Amino acid sequence: MFLSAVRALSLASGIAAAALIVAAVVVVCQMVFVRYVLGETTIWQTDFVTFGLVGATFVGAPYVLMTKGHVAVDLVPLMIAGRARFWLALVATVLSLAFTATVTVLAYDLWHEAWAGGWESESMWRVRLWIPYAAMPIGLGLLTLQYVADLVALVTGRDEPFGIDPAQGGGI
Repeated sequence: MFLSAVRALSLASGIAAAALIVAAVVVVCQMVFVRYVLGETTIWQTDFVTFGLVGATFVGAPYVLMTKGHVAVDLVPLMIAGRARFWLALVATVLSLAFTATVTVLAYDLWHEAWAGGWESESMWRVRLWIPYAAMPIGLGLLTLQYVADLVALVTGRDEPFGIDPAQGGGI
């Protein structure tokens, strides 16, 4: 049940990231129309697109991890087999989990400082920065949770190490 819940959260984060990207594309089109067709200046569009795309990166990360969509060099995992591949996957997952957990805490601290300090962007839009900064602790927190789910799936044998078929590779 835990793995299913985390999978659903990661899927929802992927959908939210896709929506942010679509919104950014629509706003870019609107910005081009306003600037070059109507001849008017834009105020909020550049900030929105920048914050939206960065937010999509953080919020979409759990989905990318869940689907194994990230760039991976699997030369070493393909060269080893059996328990060695399992232990390598275990070490890699635990180290990644520790890293994302640490960065989640740091991102939360930054978000909280922006919220408590009333930080605003320096543009004319003056967006309250805690709003776009929220994508960092949310996305990284969900990424950490996805790493926990991956660790559980690996240790319980529900997933193969690195998602590699046991019959594949294993030269060492």
